[in-house]
Parts: sequence; C-alpha cells; structure tokens
Amino acid sequence: MKKALLILLFIVINYANAQNNKLAYDYFRKGEFEKSAAIYEELYNKNTRSNNYFKQLLKCYQELEYFPKADTLLLNHLNKYPKKGYLFAELGYNYQLQNQQEKATPLYEKAIKAVELKPTSAYQTGRTFQENHLLDYAIQTYEIAMQKQPSLNFDVYIANIYGEKGEINNMFNAYLDMVEKKESAITTVQRYISKFITNDNQNTNNLLFRKLVLTRLQNNPNNSWNKLLSWLYMQQKDYNKALIQEKAIYNRNGSDLNSLFNVADISYEDNDYLTAEKAYAFIIENAKNNIDILYAKNQLIQIAIKLAKTEEDYNNIEQKYKQILTEFGTGSNTVKTQINFADFLVFSKNKPNEAITILNQAKTVASSKFLQGEIKIKLADILVFNNKFNQALITYTQVQSDIRSSDIAQIARLKVAKTSYYKGDFDWAKIQLKVLKAATSKLISNNALKLNLLIGDNIAGDTIRVALKKYAKADLLSYQNKTQQAIDTLSLILKDYKGHAIEDEALFKQAELYKKQNKYELAVNNYIKITKLKKEGILVDDAYYELGEIYSKQLNDTEKAKEMYQKIIFDYANSIFLVNARKKYRKLRGDTLEQ
Repeated sequence: MKKALLILLFIVINYANAQNNKLAYDYFRKGEFEKSAAIYEELYNKNTRSNNYFKQLLKCYQELEYFPKADTLLLNHLNKYPKKGYLFAELGYNYQLQNQQEKATPLYEKAIKAVELKPTSAYQTGRTFQENHLLDYAIQTYEIAMQKQPSLNFDVYIANIYGEKGEINNMFNAYLDMVEKKESAITTVQRYISKFITNDNQNTNNLLFRKLVLTRLQNNPNNSWNKLLSWLYMQQKDYNKALIQEKAIYNRNGSDLNSLFNVADISYEDNDYLTAEKAYAFIIENAKNNIDILYAKNQLIQIAIKLAKTEEDYNNIEQKYKQILTEFGTGSNTVKTQINFADFLVFSKNKPNEAITILNQAKTVASSKFLQGEIKIKLADILVFNNKFNQALITYTQVQSDIRSSDIAQIARLKVAKTSYYKGDFDWAKIQLKVLKAATSKLISNNALKLNLLIGDNIAGDTIRVALKKYAKADLLSYQNKTQQAIDTLSLILKDYKGHAIEDEALFKQAELYKKQNKYELAVNNYIKITKLKKEGILVDDAYYELGEIYSKQLNDTEKAKEMYQKIIFDYANSIFLVNARKKYRKLRGDTLEQ
C-alpha cells in the first residue's frame, strides 16, 4: 500500500512539473519573461539536474537583463557540475552580453580546452556556441573534437554553420568532404544542398556547386562526383548532361541501370524526347533481362508516336509493335504492350476493330484485376471513339466498382466525367470531378480541376449551355482524331460566340490542332489573339510560351521567340513556364551556358 502511494505521489508530482513547465514556456514565448522566470526558478530549485530548466531560466534572466542573477546561476551551476565544459561558453556569453569581452574570450577558450580533453563533449559545447550566435567558436569546437578523436563526425554541423554564416563556398566544400569520407552520405548531402540551389542552371549557387564537384572529379575520378553532377543536372532539367554522368558511372562499374531508367523516364515525362531516346537505347544495349529491354522498347515506341508526323511514320510504328509482339509473344508479360498497341491502332490508325481483337486476346492472359481493369478502360475508350457513350459509361463504372480506391478506379471516374462532358451532361460530369479533386494522383486531380474549371466557367449565366456543348463536340472530334472536323467546329464557335468565355479555350484548342497539321502560321495567329483578349486571362502565359516555341523551333525567328519568352519573364513572374522561358531566352540571346 505504501509503495502504491509513493508511485501515485511520484506521478502527481511529475504531472504538476510538466504542467508548470508548459506554462513557463508559454509565458516565455509570449515575452512575459518575469512570469516565466518565476516558474522556472521554482522548477530549477526542485531539480538542478534538469538542463532544460537551467537553460530556460538563464534565457529569462538574459532577456530581462538580470545579468548578476544570471552570473550567480551560472557560477552555482558550474560549481555543482564542473566537468560540463559548455558552461564556460554560457558564462562567457553572459559577460559578452554585458560588453565585457575581456572576460568572455578566456572563458570561450576554456570551453574549447575542455573539448580537447574530452572530445565527446563537443556536441553540447558546439551547440551552445551556435545557439548564442558564436559561429566561429562552434566550428572550432567541432573541428578540434574531430582532430582529437577521428571517429567523431561533426561535418554536417560545420557545413550547416557555414550556410548560416552565408559562406556558401565553405558550406559546399564541407558537404563534399562528407561524401569524400563516406559515399553513402550522398543522399543526406543532396537533401541539405537542395535548399541552396534552384532549377536555373545559371543560378550563382548552382554554378559554384558544379565547379567544386568538377574540380574534385578531375582530381579524383569516382562515382560520387558523377552522381552529384547527375543529380544537379536533373534538378536543372539538363537531362542530357545527367545522362552523360550516368553513362560514365555505368561504364565504370556496369552493374545497375536504375539511375539510367530514372533519367530516361523523367526526361520522357518532361518532353525531352531526344535524351529519353538515347537513354532507352543505351538501356536496351546493356540490359541483362527481357523485362528491362521490353520496357525500354515500349518507351521508344511512345517517343516515336509523340514525334510522328507522316503516314509513313505511323506505318513504321505499327510494324515496330508487331515486331515486339513477335519477339516477346502475346502472353501475360506483354499485356501492357498489347494495350498500348490497341490504343495506337484506334487513335492513330483509325482501326478500332483490330484494337478490340487485340484487347480481347489480352483479356485471356491478363494476370491481375488491375490489368483487367486497364483493358476494360481501353475497350470503353473505343466505345467513346465510336460514339457509344452509354455503353462506355457502364464499362467505366464497372471498373470503378471492381477496383475501388485505386488509381485505376480514379482514372475510370475521370473517364466517366469526360464522357458525360462529351454527351453534354455537364452537371453529372461536375459531380464526378468534385470527387476527383482529392485524387491521390496529381495528374488525375489536375486534369479533373482543369475540366471542372472549363465547365464551371462556361455554364455560368448560360442556361442552355449551347457554346460549351459545341466546344465539347469539337473536343470529342479531336479525341476521335478527326482533326479537320474539330478545327471547323471550333471556327464556327469563334464566329458565333465572339466575346463569350469559351473564346480563349476555343482559340487555344484550335491552335493545338493546327500544330498537329504543321500549320504553324495559323497556330501563331490564334495564340496572338489569346494574348490580346485579356492580359490576365489564364491562357495568356501558355500562349506566349507556345509562341516562343513555334518561333524558335518551327519558324526560325529568333528575335520573335526572344520577345515571347521575355514577355513571360517580365510580365508573368508566377507562370509555370518562367524558368524554362528564362533558360530559352538566354540561349537564344547567346549567353555562354555551362557545359
């Protein structure tokens, strides 16, 4: 019974102390230092071993400029714990606050001397210096500790302090020293350095970091420096330079293609098809298993589809698909290839019946419910292609029910919304899109948001919704690869609904279709019209960027391209195209970019 009462008393006291500590800290945060000090005095007197109570009470005295009280507290604490060398640093700082530097400096030196005698105490002493903004002393503390006991590692603290001081060159070198000592530190170093570099390859810090890494690579070639260069180039979206580094790493040890897949996939997603093509080709040449080779070959076909312009290009792609299925078979390992081939046959070759045959064959070998779901979605896409909307909606809904709470189910829901939009059932489409705003996939949620905005902006004040219905029809024709019919429908919209909210969307969509037909002058006219409709329109910066791309790549008008990119740089600072526009402008201007 007595023991139980003691335990209960101990719990009650601890709880009371914890509550008082919280109250004291709340007062401290609010700047009510007198109240905070009163509570901390009580807590400290009950438990002088608590470093937290001691430090907080000391801070209260210093904030109140009760320096004699702080001196007494420090000296008494030092008498009780003479082996705690960091207390010399605290006492010195208290003198410094009183402008007594002649007393402070010897105490700082005494604190460092204590670290020389006991290197394992360096962390507490170094942190004390750092918290009191005595950064040079903190660096000295950590360096001496590592000299005296090489097994200790304070490199990351030293690097962070250099960053705090704004000495970026020293900071980068300290981080690189960490990598030199231990290659596995690369991930940690990347995390810290990412706070100081940007995706602009002409940023001062980017250039400095690149220079320091290159110097180390030249002096001591090893994978660490290639990895860091590759990582830097990936941050800057200089994917081809990253690929060069990854090839160097692979050629040096030749064991792992994962980093090359990373470069290939990211450059593909970011529309750098030339780099992606080179990366996938390198993978095919060096891969040791069919899974990697099949994936890379499939990706090369996807790139070919993106770049295809002539009927001959599409015929070659069809043959490549047939060659892959001949080489790897039509079993479960090539189901994804079969789905992609079916999609190509429908939307690029207008062969829906052949696509259905391939998908039905794929269904017989698909090894999971997720692959079955993908096949069903593709079959429903073909139903939409053939204007069989109700059947398509039933199929998409089945997929939602079969594979709930998955990305495939969310894709199916987005397809339901899109199909309802094509039908002109905008209210049902918006209900589906509202759910998809919280989709786990960023791509799905962004697409849902974009379609929701399109519908919302164009049904407001239009009770019969004629303009949006006509636009949805043009969108469907584009989906069905009936490009000229889509363009003609958009022309009618632009004629009949001038000044309507749908006008900029119609101009932008039509410009995309003109580009598909290689009619770049007509696309330019549309983009220019968008820029003149309203300066704050949501598609204006998109239009300027597209103009820059066409002028630089298709029309070879460098001055015009520079003008378009410059508009984004100076007038649309929040644009998602800003960084790319700046890089492309500098390149066209003839700036000497890093190699």
